[in-house]
Amino acid sequence: MSKLLARFGICALLLASLALAGCASIDSDDRGAVPLNGKILSEMSEKGMTPEDPIMIRIYKQESELEVWKRTNRNTYALLKTYPMCRWSGKLGPKTSEGDRQAPEGFYTITRAQLNPRSQFYLSFNLGYPNELESALGYTGSALMVHGACTSAGCYAMTDGGVAEIYALAREALKGGQEEFQVQALPFRMTPANFAAHRNDPNVPFWRNLEEGVDYFDMTRRPPVVTACAGRYRFTAQPSPEDAALDPLGACPADPSSQQIAQQLEQRQLAETAQMVAVAAANPAIAPPYVDGGMHESFREVLRRSGPEKLSAMTSSKIPVSRPDAALADPYSGEIVTASQ
Repeated sequence: MSKLLARFGICALLLASLALAGCASIDSDDRGAVPLNGKILSEMSEKGMTPEDPIMIRIYKQESELEVWKRTNRNTYALLKTYPMCRWSGKLGPKTSEGDRQAPEGFYTITRAQLNPRSQFYLSFNLGYPNELESALGYTGSALMVHGACTSAGCYAMTDGGVAEIYALAREALKGGQEEFQVQALPFRMTPANFAAHRNDPNVPFWRNLEEGVDYFDMTRRPPVVTACAGRYRFTAQPSPEDAALDPLGACPADPSSQQIAQQLEQRQLAETAQMVAVAAANPAIAPPYVDGGMHESFREVLRRSGPEKLSAMTSSKIPVSRPDAALADPYSGEIVTASQ
């Protein structure tokens, strides 16, 4: 009997730890298999897309929005839908250490193994932080997710309803043959006005590197191949056999296949820099206080009018809103609009 009780105690501890760990859950249901609804299927059809076509995701902290892009019948990607984000934590800038509450920024690769159909926060997928570059730089952290509910300790919370559709779009693309999809997690929309407003932030050089990948996609309408060298991201048109041997902190090799687009990117960034300088000359830089993350205005209005319990009931069946006072004080209220615009 004592052995039986001991085994029971061990099992109870294991079950409790599983329920509390990260975004894991021991629930057993089919929420991860719910089909896409007729409305989103119709929107896809109108844009020349099918559920099986590949996707790419963009996340913007400042604007608290997530975009799903999808490949069309023209073999280029187009924006399918923009989702308001209910909560993210930390501040603008990359995540560097475990426990800093930072939602990460960078380029991430998502495979089917990273989808969690039994998440504690309804549904989720793991961003794969730290990626190869972040690991080489000594950054630490784990279980950084895009998930449901309206609570964050380093994750991107999309509400149960929002993540259900995003998850289904990812699931169908991966089932349709896409081996992995790219997530571009960004501090803000990469506009000259936003760069001008944040020009005194120490993360600007890092953000300009992220902007290279953003511009690459905007110009080609195809996700770039992302590798790392010289302590930064490297973007190319095609994968190369040499990519696997790249040292994230070593020298970057030349890439003749991407030379033409590299020149176009350089010209584009020079033009954007000139615009940024002009905007900066007429507008002061901003230095928002750290208040722990942000929330899309549509959700903040509900929080302001009706309180955290109402917002929690709208966004999740059981998870409370994280740090509602900080969400109300969110200084990141969307894209910066300057006086000269």
